Amino acid sequence: MLVTGPNGVGKTNLLESLHLGTQGFSPRSRTDAQLIRFGEQAARVAVTGHAASRPVDITVTLRAGQAKEARLNGARLPSAEALRREVSTLVFTPDRLSIVKGGPAVRRAYFDRVLSRLQPARAGLPQAYLSALAQRNAALRRAQLGLSDRSSVEPWTEKVAVLGRELVEQRLATLASLSGGFSEYAGALGLTDAILDYQGDAPSRVELESRLDRDVERGTTGAGPHLHDVVVASGSRDLRQYGSQGEQRLAVLSLLLAEASLLAAPPLLLLDDVLSELDPDRRRILAGLVDDRGQTVITATHASALPATPAQIVEVEPGTAR
Repeated sequence: MLVTGPNGVGKTNLLESLHLGTQGFSPRSRTDAQLIRFGEQAARVAVTGHAASRPVDITVTLRAGQAKEARLNGARLPSAEALRREVSTLVFTPDRLSIVKGGPAVRRAYFDRVLSRLQPARAGLPQAYLSALAQRNAALRRAQLGLSDRSSVEPWTEKVAVLGRELVEQRLATLASLSGGFSEYAGALGLTDAILDYQGDAPSRVELESRLDRDVERGTTGAGPHLHDVVVASGSRDLRQYGSQGEQRLAVLSLLLAEASLLAAPPLLLLDDVLSELDPDRRRILAGLVDDRGQTVITATHASALPATPAQIVEVEPGTAR
């Protein structure tokens, strides 16, 4: 599906609504109040279709001052975010270039979300590690202030070491799964020798105990996967530092396509303003890459931007789409 219209008429809002209606949250804002039209007290998104050959009827309702409500085929879900376990949606927006050009925390968060989607049984591992880390840091600060003995840190040192090792192992497995497809799609789009390189080693109890004095002095844990990074590179070039914005865009697109190829069911792909900085050859290649990947929604200011015949064209004007 190709969504066309001038800048500022609501094309991105349409994609945002599809993401909210299938994943339970906006890809642009975590503040639900910002998703309700000015002057209104509520908003509602309804999505009807099929996922893995089964009918899907979803509604997500937002009310000012209340938690979101999501229903799947009439049944209320425990949370709107539970939709992520029912429907797969992947989104590209221009601000997602931060996956490559942003700091390590952005990449850690991104790859941990990929880990959760590819390995649902381990989806809670990143948060479990962060919870144990927060407890250890709190114990370190209490020891720093003399409010408790250093022995109170020991149980959390063990927990952080165990969960940290598991998290690093699962991150490495996730990158191993992504790497082949990432390199292949990047190469097809003209980004040669694209690689993902994990930076950091699994923490051990011995390592954490050896730096206890420094950690107490600083009141924070100075080793572990909360400090690691993933280098997204083309050959020997770290694209964060030495990649053009065009190369960074190709890298993010390649990551998205690699993840999509690994999901059990083809996801809904939402590609916002993805064509504007691609040359005609790369536009044709991208159109071919997404052609057989379930449903893809692409926004562009003009239909001529897509060098292919879409199954459907939606023209957006202020307040309407047809």
